[in-house]
Amino acid sequence: MEKFITYLQRQGYSEKSIQHYVWRLESYATWCKRRKLDKEQLGYQDLLKYVKYLKAKQWQPQSINNQLRGIKYYWDFLMEVGLRLDNPANDVKIRQQQTKVLGNLLTSDELEDLYYSYQTENINDFYFTATAKRNKVITGLVVYQALNSSTLAKLRMEHLQLYKGKIYVPSTKRSNSRTLELKPWQVIELMEYLNEYRPKIQQHIKLYDDSLFPLNTDQFHVILNSIMRKLKRTNYKVKNVSQLRASVITLWLKKHNIRETQIMAGHVCIGSTEKYVQDNLENLQEAINTYHPLS
Repeated sequence: MEKFITYLQRQGYSEKSIQHYVWRLESYATWCKRRKLDKEQLGYQDLLKYVKYLKAKQWQPQSINNQLRGIKYYWDFLMEVGLRLDNPANDVKIRQQQTKVLGNLLTSDELEDLYYSYQTENINDFYFTATAKRNKVITGLVVYQALNSSTLAKLRMEHLQLYKGKIYVPSTKRSNSRTLELKPWQVIELMEYLNEYRPKIQQHIKLYDDSLFPLNTDQFHVILNSIMRKLKRTNYKVKNVSQLRASVITLWLKKHNIRETQIMAGHVCIGSTEKYVQDNLENLQEAINTYHPLS
């Protein structure tokens, strides 16, 4: 168990989260022991039996998913140390009875207008010009690549692949890594930002690290809050970054299948992507049956 705790610490989980995962694992281990099952080598069918057991105890879907998450992390650890070859807990999730209904989403044209309407010209102060250029680049990454605060904050210079027209988005505690296409005009704006305006920001705040968006605080929402205030003046429908991200993902689902969208959005579980499906409940049910036989 100590090695598993060390693994979780290395993954960046808080002590409180680690305590919860250890507790969940102990509960799972007790169930295995009573049935003379090896907790390290359980298969998919055994996992289904465990879920049925939790359902029989009147556990709510969210509680069962939390329990499965602890098992998933444990099996990830076992794979890392060579004690397992697979992780049957991947993509297994109990759906809530109600499908989340998304509202107040922006259209493709409205999202693009937010980018093109972002004011960066006729600003007298050189530093404010530089931050305006930076903020337009960030706006583009939100309305075209559906990035949020946590992913934007982790971007480094090495993640840009401008010669390929792509950007690598590193993983976070709640999302997978992925490589996304950039729009041609984003590449041009990024090159201008990197060559002319990013150095000015670095010089002004006296911070010379490899962050794509240098900031002398670890609270990236400081930048995003300022951006959102300006975007709301462009379109009153704008609420927050989550709404813009949801708008982009919903549009992706109209062009790509659900698995492709899952990868593009960085969703760890397919269920996180399914909640953005809006227009065809029959197809939604088919996806649920395909990817979530436990629902």
